[in-house]
Amino acid sequence: MTLDAALIGRRIVVRHETGGVGLTGGPEMNDVIGHVTAVDGTSVTLELRDGRAADVALSTIVTWKTVPERPLRRRRAASVDAEELTRITSRGWPAIESVPLGDWELRASGNFTGRANSVAVTGSPRVPFDEALDRVQEFYAARSMPAQAQVVVGSSHERTFVDAGWIRKAGYFGGAVVQVADLEPAYEADPEARVTGRADDEWLAHYGRVDDPAHARAVMEGPAQVGFVSIGSPVVAIGRVVVTGQWAGLAAVEVVPAARRRGLARRVVETSLAWAVEHGADKAYLQTMRSNTAAIALYAPYGFVDHHDYVYLEPAG
Repeated sequence: MTLDAALIGRRIVVRHETGGVGLTGGPEMNDVIGHVTAVDGTSVTLELRDGRAADVALSTIVTWKTVPERPLRRRRAASVDAEELTRITSRGWPAIESVPLGDWELRASGNFTGRANSVAVTGSPRVPFDEALDRVQEFYAARSMPAQAQVVVGSSHERTFVDAGWIRKAGYFGGAVVQVADLEPAYEADPEARVTGRADDEWLAHYGRVDDPAHARAVMEGPAQVGFVSIGSPVVAIGRVVVTGQWAGLAAVEVVPAARRRGLARRVVETSLAWAVEHGADKAYLQTMRSNTAAIALYAPYGFVDHHDYVYLEPAG
């Protein structure tokens, strides 16, 4: 069998040369296991178990084969710690530019959303904290952007930043909540809903909050498995669903004012969950403002519960 686009969606293991020297003096080898998401003339892209993408150059591959799907060993959504979930949610809303600083992730996307234009603070920066702060501020200053950090409320990271003189971002004092749920196979997609892989102009117009469509599309269309839900012609309701690994992320549920209180938001959510399960997810998360009680009430019947809160911090002054 040829390693080509016909394998997209299949689970394979690839053994390839890393470019280093092995213990016996020969080429160093590495095995990568995941689902094929793309194949071109130079490389194959695999989605790993945790949702990360791994690109392997075809010229380095020594051997490969298809492997059976993993038996499902379900891990409850609520058991994941806040730092791991922060990394998972970041993969579902990927920045155009992502630069690691130890475990931290410096993200920049032309100021489209705070999540894609802040440093995601998890683990350790692997350098002294003062040096890490300098690098953060230099990164954003070089892009003419304000420095801001996404931190879990009540974490040691929040306390350390506050002790260094950082404060909650103006207009964001209430913070955001991350909710999670374990998924079931019983959701039904709405027969009138459409799910496509691209945010077209009409979808973006209903989403709003978009100054530069190119930046918005680069972020929202970034993951390998993403669906843009719309209902109606003309469109009256939208939503976005993404699957990375076993996790689904739900976002951007919007209904035009004239069509509210007709169950359209629920139909978007149900369609999104059905699509997520179909694409391999067994857990889901959402992120919304703590003050958005309507959104929290919308998701409650599907088993979503609070996991943690986060805020954005910025240097004082």
